[in-house]
Amino acid sequence: MSLKAVLFDFNGVIINDEPIHEQLIEELLLAENLRSKREEIRKFCLGRSDRACLTDLLTYCGRTVTNSYLDQLIERKSLAYKQRLEQLEQLPIYPGLEEFIQHLQAADLKLALVTGAIRPEVELILNKIGLMEVFPVIVTGDDIILSKPEPEGYLLAVQGLNQVYPQLNLQPSDCLALEDTFVGIIAAQRADIQVVGIAHTYPLHLLQRWANWAVDRFGDLELDRIQKNFLQESLQSGVPLC
Repeated sequence: MSLKAVLFDFNGVIINDEPIHEQLIEELLLAENLRSKREEIRKFCLGRSDRACLTDLLTYCGRTVTNSYLDQLIERKSLAYKQRLEQLEQLPIYPGLEEFIQHLQAADLKLALVTGAIRPEVELILNKIGLMEVFPVIVTGDDIILSKPEPEGYLLAVQGLNQVYPQLNLQPSDCLALEDTFVGIIAAQRADIQVVGIAHTYPLHLLQRWANWAVDRFGDLELDRIQKNFLQESLQSGVPLC
């Protein structure tokens, strides 16, 4: 069993925009005459799609909305998100990301992106930082029915990579996911994918309890170490070597 593909989460892994999303959700609730504490927003929203996040958060606040109204709320948030990004002098991309991707590409590892964010937001940022072509497969919140922690997005990414690379014969157990949240880690593991937790959102010691292994930053993700840990985890899980 060898590592063939690395699947990236987006918010909190590629771009440090979780605080922006939390603030926009708080503003959205205030516009609806609702209030929610920061820890409640994080509980319902970190790592999840806007649709799942807002549905559960509104229900928690005692509000039920139609699907069409929910679409309007998501659109309002997306517009505000784009406006907020335009005000930034520099996008908050995590240090070491591009160098890490270059190492993966040099090793001929296939890349995909699995996120609950909506596609226009993802493509806007990837185009701005010149990484759009790096990910031949991008699964967003627009493509899934069930948000993380369900494995649907990761399973769709594996299917997509097999369509792009028909000779790859990729299985979930050939992949490694990079996640910053508990729901993302659970989603990947439910898809039978090993997970590296990167401590951008939660402390390292908490991620170590959930992920196969964890690191503080991209600079800690050396390719030799990744491949060694991947093989060790495969052996410990009883996956037969091919």
